[in-house]
Amino acid sequence: MASVARVTTITVRSETSFDDAVAAGVARASETLRNVSGAWVKEQKVEASDGRITAWSVTLEVTFVLDD
Repeated sequence: MASVARVTTITVRSETSFDDAVAAGVARASETLRNVSGAWVKEQKVEASDGRITAWSVTLEVTFVLDD
């Protein structure tokens, strides 16, 4: 039996790290989408102020398998 997946794009911001942003994004997507099977980090950005990083953000392509 074949399975069909769909991809949706989300952007997540964290004041801790890229890893935290990715984890928060996958966790949040899993609250709304069933069968989340993975995510691809499409883009990474940082915000800075006075020469210091103040926030990290990622754009994720989240993959989820559609129900039969």
